[in-house]
Amino acid sequence: MAHDRMTVLAAMMDQGVIPVFYHPDTEVCRNVIQACADGGAKCIEFTNRGDFASQVFLDVARHFAKADPSVIMGVGSVVDAPTAGLYIANGAKFVVGPLLNPDVAKVCNRRKIPYSPGCGTMSEINQAEELGCEIVKIFPGDIVGGPAFVKAVLAPCPWTRLMPTGGVDASEASLRAWFEAGVVCVGIGSNLITKKLLEAKDYKGIETRVRDTIALIRTIRGK
Repeated sequence: MAHDRMTVLAAMMDQGVIPVFYHPDTEVCRNVIQACADGGAKCIEFTNRGDFASQVFLDVARHFAKADPSVIMGVGSVVDAPTAGLYIANGAKFVVGPLLNPDVAKVCNRRKIPYSPGCGTMSEINQAEELGCEIVKIFPGDIVGGPAFVKAVLAPCPWTRLMPTGGVDASEASLRAWFEAGVVCVGIGSNLITKKLLEAKDYKGIETRVRDTIALIRTIRGK
């Protein structure tokens, strides 16, 4: 299944929530990502953390290329171009970072891979858009101003597409505040794939939680 730039961006916005996840165990990653996909979140952000994270990503990406090609594996916590290139070569279909790096944007643009850099000011968001970023990550979402910051940005720049990560949880109050402010999607890590569910290896519980979160977002959007 082809996952070109436009398809990936459309999928990110459609599902509304990007599960953010990392685990050093390949089998756990496979099970969690499959649970997210079965719950309707085909786009998953695997964070570049821990020793040999890129190898774990490669193993998982190879698995889903055959087991479930509908899964769209992205990578997060990318801060430099060599790391972006490594993950793209290993199958990443989108790249997310905690900061804006023009060199990462150049690598991603060359391969037509969506890049969502972490930005915390209007000027950074503007620079990201000039570098070709369609969806800009707001990070850390709660610290830079929360939903009020999103509203302030969109007032003069309504064409901007924002994805907050940090300070977002799966509750109706949190999701309603962010989406009513105008975000196109949100990134959620341990507030979605909770430590309790992981420790219990409750993959069905993860699937249900993801499905319920997506359904809640669609209700808030009025879809």
